[in-house]
Amino acid sequence: MSAAVSFEHVSKRFDTARGPLQALQGVAFDIQPGEFFGLLGPNGAGKTTLISILAGLSRPSSGRVTVFGADVQAEPMQARRRLGIVPQELVFDPFFTVREALRFQSGYFGIRDNDAWIDELLAGLGLADKADTNMRQLSGGMKRRVMVAQALVHRPPVIVLDEPTAGVDVELRQTLWAFISRLNRDGSTVLLTTHYLEEAEALCGRIAMLRAGRVIALERTADLLQRASSNVLRFKTDQALPPALAARARVTGRIAQVKVHDAYEVERTLAMLREAGIVMEDIEVHKADLEDVFLELMADQRDAEARA
Repeated sequence: MSAAVSFEHVSKRFDTARGPLQALQGVAFDIQPGEFFGLLGPNGAGKTTLISILAGLSRPSSGRVTVFGADVQAEPMQARRRLGIVPQELVFDPFFTVREALRFQSGYFGIRDNDAWIDELLAGLGLADKADTNMRQLSGGMKRRVMVAQALVHRPPVIVLDEPTAGVDVELRQTLWAFISRLNRDGSTVLLTTHYLEEAEALCGRIAMLRAGRVIALERTADLLQRASSNVLRFKTDQALPPALAARARVTGRIAQVKVHDAYEVERTLAMLREAGIVMEDIEVHKADLEDVFLELMADQRDAEARA
């Protein structure tokens, strides 16, 4: 069986006023049918460029992309019918109700009389009571749900979610992931890009990480987590950490996280904090998560680039 999605040495170069910009450099990996696959990377890594090429909205400078064997450039109609893409931006027609928008989207793919599936989408995404509401009257979160429904209305075997939960509430995240996970269990292939790494850790069986247009990691999520070289000492404080610890800590508001390798290093770190007069609350030690692995890999890559 062919790969659900295959990126074959894809490169993309843009000519800008400041000179050429290499957005992608020889990106190559396959996504297998039925996978829940994560594509991660910092801003500017090339994720959206890669999704745009997959969607047929941008042409690669070299290489090719296929969807169940259909080349997105040579066979755009066949490839596009196999894809359901939820973009980052909110794009909607203000003149239609939710149901009318979904029927209209069905027409793009030559599909008629699919109200039963539309009803299932509306129910699954928490839109049933908004079916006859005009699109312009919906909140941002509800519009995001409609965009997901539009991407799925033609029952594509490959679902592409580009930052689908950016800026949305917890209820939408729970509703969306419950529905998408059900489709994945039923055989749909899912490609997810997200900055919420806890979502990727919970949902994705395999992950590719991009930096500066290159794949720097491509592994099963469980294997990536096993690569973590440390545990994490986590605590809350209202005070600034001593410089020696601040240099290797991740601080978010009142929460500080410091990498520690063993019990001796935990005690030594706590002793340094006590000597500095740091008052701590809710102290705990836990295994490094995907965010820790992600930051470690990105830092290693930055160091390698600096040495080069």
